[in-house]
Amino acid sequence: MATPPTTFRRHMEQETLRALEEFPGDAGPGIYCVTFRIDSVDQDARFPYLAVGYNTEAEVAAVLAAPNPPGPWEARWSYAYFPPSGLEGVRIAGHDPEHDPAGAELHRREAADQGLWYEDGDDLSEDERDGRDERLDRRFHELCVDLAARLHSDGRIVKALGRPVPVILYDMFAPDEMFELTEAANPAELVADFMTGA
Repeated sequence: MATPPTTFRRHMEQETLRALEEFPGDAGPGIYCVTFRIDSVDQDARFPYLAVGYNTEAEVAAVLAAPNPPGPWEARWSYAYFPPSGLEGVRIAGHDPEHDPAGAELHRREAADQGLWYEDGDDLSEDERDGRDERLDRRFHELCVDLAARLHSDGRIVKALGRPVPVILYDMFAPDEMFELTEAANPAELVADFMTGA
């Protein structure tokens, strides 16, 4: 029996790798990017999660063939046009009790150990809550960047897909961060086209 991960980071690494393994084999040759949608349950920074997915050349072609298509960059890189595989992903990992109870417990425990966790009824000022939320949010975004970078440095994307492809990181509630996060997580040559939209 496998030993459960002892840290939230290790758990997230394992779940991200599982997501890559769950990409359908027939989609593999057409996958041109891995997608990391950073989100939180009910937009509460205490409950962050990551939806790992992908997009394919066939999906881009379908968007461009539709009536009144967007420009080529938007069709390819804007999450507004991502299909379910790029929005909902194939696996959700993080502090989502429904989809990842183990991750939820690990994240809650570590947030409490770091003095960042709080309950709704705790005697905290609004500024104190906002400060903890900002730190929780920032740490999770940094973790997601690190996870994507590790997929490249460890050769996991090449192993899964047979070639390097970029990881597009985005948070629909902080759209301006998409370029900064994606640039930080990928080798420059993989995101050169993507960054032309910045």
